[in-house]
Amino acid sequence: MHDSTFRPDERTLLCHPQTLAPFVRSLSARAERTPDGGLIFVYTLSGDLIRLRIPPPGTTDRHDRLWEHTCCEAFIAVAGDPAYRELNFSPSGQWAAYAFSAYRRPQTFDEAASAPALGSRLSPGRLELTARVGAGLLPRGAATQTLHVGLTAVVESAETVDGERSYWALRHAGEHPDFHHRETFILTLPAPG
Repeated sequence: MHDSTFRPDERTLLCHPQTLAPFVRSLSARAERTPDGGLIFVYTLSGDLIRLRIPPPGTTDRHDRLWEHTCCEAFIAVAGDPAYRELNFSPSGQWAAYAFSAYRRPQTFDEAASAPALGSRLSPGRLELTARVGAGLLPRGAATQTLHVGLTAVVESAETVDGERSYWALRHAGEHPDFHHRETFILTLPAPG
């Protein structure tokens, strides 16, 4: 799972044109199903990591507002259903999960027993983050249905006082970054079997 070469199932993430990312060479991601109905996400960031704010390893608990710093994200929906889940993964090991009944309409769900397994590797010029997500964090029916997935990331620069952020996605669908926009969920994972 930690192959250092580009894989055919990796997708290049694009920086939103209104945000700057001079210290990022490339950002790619991939998603695949697991036999137990979950998903694995792998994100690879290449660039001048010294000039980026990468959260150091820490606790592995649930934490809100991870998008205020460098983090990787996934948006998952069952094809034909307006409901979706947002998952946030920090290089620190922290994570968050949110459920929505439709575009930006939050709904509650019990994510407490379903913490993802996160791992990150930092090497010169490269960060790789892997997240193994169980079925409990995914939308109802995800294990057996076709999924539409948005792979995204927020990258924070260390060069400014506030930490300038760039926004990365498979596709951007508006003048401003908006990862919740369904037109950005362009990776299709076919139903198993």
